[in-house]
Amino acid sequence: MFHRSERLLLRPVWPEDWRGVFSGIADEGVVRNLARAPWPYSEADAREFARKPVDPLFPRFLIARAQDALVVGCIGLDPLGADDPATGPVELGYWIARPHWGRGYATEAGAAVIGIARMLGHRRLVASHFLDNPASGRVLAKLGFKPTGRVLERHSCGRGRSAVTAEYDVALSEARADREECVA
Repeated sequence: MFHRSERLLLRPVWPEDWRGVFSGIADEGVVRNLARAPWPYSEADAREFARKPVDPLFPRFLIARAQDALVVGCIGLDPLGADDPATGPVELGYWIARPHWGRGYATEAGAAVIGIARMLGHRRLVASHFLDNPASGRVLAKLGFKPTGRVLERHSCGRGRSAVTAEYDVALSEARADREECVA
């Protein structure tokens, strides 16, 4: 699956993308904000990630700048152990390489993936951020996510321990859709 937004191209991660993934994520400041990525992050980790099969209901995308195909991050959807993954909660996760922080890429890619999740029939998305990463909470708020009020311990492979996270969710019928406004 592919998606083109104003500045970004979201596309599948292919095995030959491992170098682009590695160059963006092999940064402790990036990995420490993720639950599943190990630290130190190795070339072998990047190769394994790029080779992973993807369930079409839970796509994973390489985020690249449309102007020059430079990899700026990754974003994707993961099932959260529901009996029926198509109707249960689905987690949105993403990372942006440090040189590209603060440019709105996470928000732009997130809006695209919310639209894709809606198209795939998902009804609700959840996301969380470590409390010491409030920038991610601001991205989630811009995307229409609301705090659930739950603050949970979540293991971070990159930190090598658990840390406190704030949980958010959004009903996809309520999420801001990318649509053109009609003028009467």
